[in-house]
Amino acid sequence: MRLLKQYPLLRLVNSYVVDSPQPANLSYAWNFGSLLATCLGLQIVTGVILAMHYTPSVELAFVSVEHIMRDVNYGWLIRYLHANGASFFFILVYCHIGRNLYYGSYKAPRVMPWTVGVIMLVLMMGSVALNYLLWTIFIDGSVDLIKINIEYSLNNIRDNFLISIFLLFLLFLFGEHPRGTPQKKCTLA
Repeated sequence: MRLLKQYPLLRLVNSYVVDSPQPANLSYAWNFGSLLATCLGLQIVTGVILAMHYTPSVELAFVSVEHIMRDVNYGWLIRYLHANGASFFFILVYCHIGRNLYYGSYKAPRVMPWTVGVIMLVLMMGSVALNYLLWTIFIDGSVDLIKINIEYSLNNIRDNFLISIFLLFLLFLFGEHPRGTPQKKCTLA
């Protein structure tokens, strides 16, 4: 313990991780933010690794994906981690928003972080919709194919949202209910 307080960098980490005060209503629902950061880090790392091996051309795109799946060491694992991590990221985002709604984190002192979070959600949903559309515009550019792809991307977002609502329902049903700070009861003696 003395080591953690002796060095400046370890003292900083200790003040945030070990000695930081925690609220009385702390539960597992407070882990969604750190899980989102972990999931985002995993998405960035796997995305960079996949981008090093992917060839963005009409003729070689499929071949490069086959190369990733068959020739790159653990390429299949990296690709599936990246693909499933995106869905898991959105599930965690919806659970995180649900927790904030449940605990009332959108109220008076925290209006600005809530607004920034909602803006980030809208930007993420827009980037997902564009991600499904870009390859269609790049390959074909036909309006009918773009409409089909818009429906596909919106169905994906809707499915992730419905799964998250179900998980929040289970959390509400079987999880811990929020507890405020303990209040002294007034008793007449």
